[in-house]
Amino acid sequence: MKQAPLVISTLVFFLTALLSFTANGHNITLILAQHPEFSTFNHYLTATHLAGEINRRRTITVLAIDNGAMSSLLDKHLSIYTLKNVLSLHVLVDYFGTTKLHQITNRTTLVSSMFQATGVAAGTSGYVNITNLKGGKVGFGAEDNDGQLHSFYVKSVKEISYDISVLQISQALSSADAEAPTAAPSAIDLISIMSKQGCQAFADLLRASKALPTFNENVDGGLTVFCPTDKAVNGFAPKYKNLTDAQKVSLLLYHGVPVYQSLQMLKSNNGVMNTLATEGANKYDFTVQNDGEDVKLETKVDTANIVGTLIDQDPFVTYKVDKVLMPRELFKGTVEAAPAESPKPAKKKKGKTADAPADGPGAAADDQKAADDNSGVSGLNNGFRFIMVLLSLFIGVLVL
Repeated sequence: MKQAPLVISTLVFFLTALLSFTANGHNITLILAQHPEFSTFNHYLTATHLAGEINRRRTITVLAIDNGAMSSLLDKHLSIYTLKNVLSLHVLVDYFGTTKLHQITNRTTLVSSMFQATGVAAGTSGYVNITNLKGGKVGFGAEDNDGQLHSFYVKSVKEISYDISVLQISQALSSADAEAPTAAPSAIDLISIMSKQGCQAFADLLRASKALPTFNENVDGGLTVFCPTDKAVNGFAPKYKNLTDAQKVSLLLYHGVPVYQSLQMLKSNNGVMNTLATEGANKYDFTVQNDGEDVKLETKVDTANIVGTLIDQDPFVTYKVDKVLMPRELFKGTVEAAPAESPKPAKKKKGKTADAPADGPGAAADDQKAADDNSGVSGLNNGFRFIMVLLSLFIGVLVL
């Protein structure tokens, strides 16, 4: 009985740690979805792919503007690429909750934004001036706007201490640098990239197949490609020749995932992942499993390792793998370990980002799915199980 207080206190400790751990993750789309007044801002965070970048970062502050302020910004008719720069200026790479805003040393500070981190901003134009004014008023201004504080703190929308803070400000930050016309990124030549990075053999197969258009259609909307090395493809050649044309297309599509998955996301989001070949009853999925810093792709027929990155340019990334991925739908093999529990399969996405902003948010469901794909929720499941195992072992030892 003397051990009971110790067991209880230990249980409280682990439960507290568990709650702290599971809270250490965020999804900006889900946060803003609870506040309809930010629906336009929320929509364009997704349309510009900033939502995914925000979700992958920690210790960050989002300066949200309501639908009225967004309407004034959209009246400038900026291209989607320029709009991304402007909205990037509203994402600070430091944590500022309400308390910290009113405790700024010397009443004013310069904070770097995600726009500054793009390398496009010249000098200090990517910095935001935050000044704690008299009477509890806090002003915000882009540093390249002569430090003018033309936007002001309205309220706190959501704060997860030292992880993410979402604050409403009265109007969009004005910056000549951020609003300068921005050309669209150069079209990504998937075949050329593969050919120059040790994936010539796979590029040749893709170029000659009917699978290539599907890859190209998904580049702008989000695409992850796993490209087998030349050695792996050459060794697989006899099996490939025995496939029908339709099977060859399915095999090639099996090496693409219709969402952007950074290496860090792959390490933290273990589980089943759909592919470009997934359609209806045809699962064509595989399991992502990390082993420390190494990432493996398990198909139940073979297991491939990611051995390098060819290009990582959100929303597009290509990795080099040491084997051709063999789907169980096409090849018979020994069934390996079952997929991880509660997998978060990737959602099928189609379509390209428009060259110019739309009139307003009209695809809330698509925004929700895009943000869910990039959220860190599934990665937290591993931490939950780890803590619970430790808790069980510790209590078992005490009881003994």
